[in-house]
Amino acid sequence: MSEFDAEGFYDNEWDECGDLIWNEFDWERYLREQDDVVHRYLAHYESLRENPDRIDEIAHLLGWDVGPGREAGDGDAGEREATEPPAEAGAGAPLEPYSLHKNPVYVATRALYLSLRRGWERIARDPAKVAQPLALTLLESLHRGEEQAVLGAQALDLGDYAMCVSLFKRALDELNRTLALANDEAAAAGRAYAAWRDDAMPRLFDLREIWLRVIAECRDELGRHGDDES
Repeated sequence: MSEFDAEGFYDNEWDECGDLIWNEFDWERYLREQDDVVHRYLAHYESLRENPDRIDEIAHLLGWDVGPGREAGDGDAGEREATEPPAEAGAGAPLEPYSLHKNPVYVATRALYLSLRRGWERIARDPAKVAQPLALTLLESLHRGEEQAVLGAQALDLGDYAMCVSLFKRALDELNRTLALANDEAAAAGRAYAAWRDDAMPRLFDLREIWLRVIAECRDELGRHGDDES
């Protein structure tokens, strides 16, 4: 599915990985590496925040636009997801496992929500900057939106496109609530709140753009499956 393809491996490459025997240390290292990808996404986002094509540019920098029939281009090969073993590992080296943490939609969602929460928490803890009922309500809205989107990314990974569409529609509903709260006129009179809102709005709209792309592509998949069955 374009730069947000749910598949971590192509042409059943995972079937060739054999048995994977990892201990707790191996998995902890793996999870830390995936956390680093979230932070790399966010670092790219900050550097490209003035670029109107930042979503696609970041996907390219992280190697998400590399797949069957496509070239890596100028993207950083070190940023690519594990679709092939490192060159120095040898041709027979096993691939790293694929998990939800490698899903591009999951990474982008986690990164953008991380930046939204960080910015909000900096001002929301001060009653002089934000009324506490609003502070709590908006933080809860951010949490619910991220939760639905993460579940949607999981459904995408499982190939359940209908459930994926439903979950991302729920995420969009919650994102709209977040947007409504962010546009609170009384709170916007405060300088700190206005600064957070100006920074948050592009991120919220980018989340919406990513999710709408996923929904559209899932519906295309569902349409193709329906045509095949008929």
